[in-house]
Amino acid sequence: MKPIRLLSGFMTVGFWTLASRILGFLREILITAYIGPGPLMDAFVAAFRLPNMFRRFFAEGAFNAAFVPMFSKRLESDDNAEEFAQDAFNWLAAVVLVLVALGMIFMPGLVWLTANGFAGDARFDMAVGYGKIAFPYILCMSLAALFSGILNATGRFAAAAAAPVLLNIFTCTAMLLGEFLGGAIIDWLIWTIPVAGIAQLALVWIATERAGISLRPRLPRPSKEMGNLLRVALPAALAMGVTQINLVVGQLVASDLEGAVSWLFVADRLYQLPLGVIGIAIGIVLLPDLSRRLRAGDTSGARDAFSRAGEFSLLFTLPSTAAFIAIPLPLVSVLYERGATTTADAQAIALAVAIYGVGLPAFVLQKVLQPLYFAREDTRSPFHYAVVAMVINAALALGLKPTLGWISPAVAASAAGWSMVVLLWIGSLKFGEVARFDQRFITRGVRITAASAMMGIVVSGAFTLFEPWFFSDSWRYMALLLLVLLGALVYFVAALVIGALNLKELRSAVRRSA
Repeated sequence: MKPIRLLSGFMTVGFWTLASRILGFLREILITAYIGPGPLMDAFVAAFRLPNMFRRFFAEGAFNAAFVPMFSKRLESDDNAEEFAQDAFNWLAAVVLVLVALGMIFMPGLVWLTANGFAGDARFDMAVGYGKIAFPYILCMSLAALFSGILNATGRFAAAAAAPVLLNIFTCTAMLLGEFLGGAIIDWLIWTIPVAGIAQLALVWIATERAGISLRPRLPRPSKEMGNLLRVALPAALAMGVTQINLVVGQLVASDLEGAVSWLFVADRLYQLPLGVIGIAIGIVLLPDLSRRLRAGDTSGARDAFSRAGEFSLLFTLPSTAAFIAIPLPLVSVLYERGATTTADAQAIALAVAIYGVGLPAFVLQKVLQPLYFAREDTRSPFHYAVVAMVINAALALGLKPTLGWISPAVAASAAGWSMVVLLWIGSLKFGEVARFDQRFITRGVRITAASAMMGIVVSGAFTLFEPWFFSDSWRYMALLLLVLLGALVYFVAALVIGALNLKELRSAVRRSA
């Protein structure tokens, strides 16, 4: 078996995801500055969420969970992997084309189901119009997910990880051009989304061709292999659908207060930075590696890969959690408070960021635990757990709304995230030793937690001491930079001193993965 280089894969996917998230920050900064929380941005968020929601149903979540392990095993045993990929391409394209047509026809109903608080005001009609423009994006993204799955299974992570960067490059460029050339910024933004989708699909399609796998549009045909793929993919689609239902529930709860949908969206995008860079990178790299190791009977190697992935996730996630809880307001104020975004908006977003931060480790650990199931083509168990988490999320979001108001969806999401982790961990016990974190993970996890707590205390104190600087137009950017550098220094030194980080091991791992 030719092993996938885990650390190299983590770094590649993490780098490109970081680039995408940084450009995503720029995109959200431009959106909040030019458009700002309010009716226009609420309508855009609701419309843009629709193709992203269905993309998770039909592409990234369900498709990768089912397709990648099956394709990886065929690739490992030279069992018609390209023919299998061609059949999957044919069926995915056909199904999503039908979905796009139905979505365009019934767009008013989709908007009402996902944001009925918009009914009766201008946001509803705007969301319907924007949704019709953005919805075809799902076709490009679904097919791009297939090509990305092929590339990931073959150990080629760069193109698939780089593709999302194009969306942010295109949308940021469009808004800047709109500001320079004139016209409604929202029109420049919304029309760029399908164009960016075409560019993303082209990038991964070409990369797959260069990897030696050539797929072309053809009519789908029934086969036993596609029946097996559907059997595995359907529970995964339902599981990912549950996650999207949680987001929709939050949007429904917040949609009756103007601006709340925008606040939650911006907060969600901020905590998505470490989730994307670490959690998604681990999930993408770990799944094909576990699948191939289990196929080869390498149980000890699979356990080591699982434990190192968990350790890697904590090393970068817990300090982010500490920062989101300790200093959400300076982060949000410096990043977003300008133009159409007011101080009141920044305070609301900061509250949501702190609450999402509590759930961040759970969202990342899910990405570590789920491949244990998906590598065995077990998608039913995660679906059952996701249903339980969905019920918890809905009950808390709706039940806490009379007390907490628009922020209840953030509380519910974090609580549901931790519930999902507990269920995934309990369920994984049936897999035996391969699903047990080793002693090194446990020891390092405690030390990483301690180093993160130290960092949180220091940056919180530093913010209190220099708070006026953060609300001065002349000094706030420098103040945030210094605060981030201070936090990074404290965490790095503390991690070295108490043994949470070992530079010799890290250098050795980098050399092995190079």
